[in-house]
Amino acid sequence: MSYCNYIPNMAEPSRSLHQKYHDYHYGFPIHDDNELFGRLILEINQAGLSWETILKKEDGFRKAYDNFNISKIAAYDENDRERLLSDPGIIRNRLKINAAIENAKTVLLLQKEYGSFEKWLESHHPKTKEEWVKIFKKTFRFTGGEIVGEFLMSIGFLKGAHADNCPIGKQVLQQQPMWLNT
Repeated sequence: MSYCNYIPNMAEPSRSLHQKYHDYHYGFPIHDDNELFGRLILEINQAGLSWETILKKEDGFRKAYDNFNISKIAAYDENDRERLLSDPGIIRNRLKINAAIENAKTVLLLQKEYGSFEKWLESHHPKTKEEWVKIFKKTFRFTGGEIVGEFLMSIGFLKGAHADNCPIGKQVLQQQPMWLNT
């Protein structure tokens, strides 16, 4: 069952939380590097947990990680790591925190080489999910198949975020997601 068809069967308050993400974020192209990176942080932190847990903590992540400012995160030191490890507003997992910091440093290098994180993604398009996973595993930390697949679907680089009959999916199509260019 697709996410689109599953949400109406959820009980409140879960339904409203997921509906908001589905209707305004899931599958829509993102053109701001900090927001792209923020989505990657959220997907990495979802590993082993429910997406609902991440949605409930999104504001906490945004606050803890300086509104997903890549330059600031790349400059985090040991004090920042300890601050994040003690922040109940996020997932307090050392591996995921370290991945966010190291991946921010990587994105800075990609921005320098390609002009932006988005342009780096575009330079590899189109790819199959399996090809993307290989690229991400070579480039970033803590990026397995599920994380990469959901990240790329959620930002419009892979098809599958919405059911064919979903009206929100039709809105996504109007924004020309990258997966249309395969």
